[in-house]
Amino acid sequence: MPNDTPAESETTRTTLSNVISCLSDYDPDALPVPDAQTIIRQFIQPINAVEKVAIRSALDRVLAADIVSPINVPSHDNSAMDGYAFRGSDLQKEQDLPLKIVGTAYAGRAYEGSVASGECVRIMTGAVMPLECDTVIPQEFTRDESEQGVTIPAGVVRTGDNRRLKGEDLAIGTPALQKGRILRPADLGLLASLGIGEVPVQRRLRVAFFSTGDELRSIGETLDEGCVYDSNRYTLHGMLTRLGCDIVDMGVIKDDPAALEAAFRTACENADAIITSGGVSVGAADYTKQMMAELGDVTFWKIGMRPGRPMAFGKIQSHGKEAYLFGLPGNPVAVMVTFYFLARQALLHMAGASAVEAPPMLRVVSKAAIRKRPGRTEYQRGILSLNSDGIQEVRITGSQGSGVLRSMSEANCMVVLEHDRAEVKAGDLVNVILFEGLI
Repeated sequence: MPNDTPAESETTRTTLSNVISCLSDYDPDALPVPDAQTIIRQFIQPINAVEKVAIRSALDRVLAADIVSPINVPSHDNSAMDGYAFRGSDLQKEQDLPLKIVGTAYAGRAYEGSVASGECVRIMTGAVMPLECDTVIPQEFTRDESEQGVTIPAGVVRTGDNRRLKGEDLAIGTPALQKGRILRPADLGLLASLGIGEVPVQRRLRVAFFSTGDELRSIGETLDEGCVYDSNRYTLHGMLTRLGCDIVDMGVIKDDPAALEAAFRTACENADAIITSGGVSVGAADYTKQMMAELGDVTFWKIGMRPGRPMAFGKIQSHGKEAYLFGLPGNPVAVMVTFYFLARQALLHMAGASAVEAPPMLRVVSKAAIRKRPGRTEYQRGILSLNSDGIQEVRITGSQGSGVLRSMSEANCMVVLEHDRAEVKAGDLVNVILFEGLI
């Protein structure tokens, strides 16, 4: 079952108040984004559960142990080119070198004879180097080639050229991949090159999520007056799937204390983390905040960001089980922004990924002026493109209201305007995070 490992039970001694006490000038009603990120990062602890999977099933999984190379890669000195292998000591400065061909070495079928001075072996890429040879001349650089011999022109090759050394890629006993790495396609190929068919990985993070609100309707239901279709569960489903989580969609929960408590308890007992959308503002019908506080160690923030100001974070308990909680705002764009910039890295850290960093930023030219006032971090939807001079520039997608999901769909990046920054003028440089690799 999720959230029942010994390592996690030890983390119950770390309270949010302990983490927050280390932060100077903490104000839950005016919390800068970097401070919120710091609190979340320091409070979150990775899950501690490992399973073995075949490497074909290991893509995007988090490696649970260091992988040490059991072999040398390559296993022998071999040729990096199709050509001729010979003794580098035969080379003479400013003199052509005629060589007698005494055999052929193929990839997977070595030449088993000896190679004397003045002799060479025709060799294919990847073939084992004959014992006496240390240099390969590419076939296209030779002259006077025949079945019996070949000439190497002066100055076209040096001793040791075009030879791959035994263990050059990985020597036996050296680290190949480190614990905490999110496995990518090249890593799977590397594992296969070492003859490793199974690897230990962290168990997938299990995340339960639901939306709150009497006005929400699921797809297929009648859209009564004053009601809206719930889009947040579908964006959360997509974002969590991209992170490789096992997900539990609990649907829409009405603004009813008993229903909310049951939902929180079910989620807590069956998941490592819980994400809710809606119910963390100051509305009269928002019972979610009260329920969160009753069930665990939860704090409520007004974060200096746009969109996405209200948020709840902490840990709740139910019948001996614990789960981290991310209470996100209700507006669709605010849900996505708070997920990407506050929850995403925390979930990766929970999943055991090491060196979790924010997505890389680009510095590009703003095509037009952007309104901005100091005192909050703004995440504006943008479209990054090349202008007629081949220079990258970005423009925002029009209305930046937190309920305008269409502009999020049209955008290919987020324009990140720093906490202390004021209005942007046309031609100014701004920070941009591409959606590719994020969404």
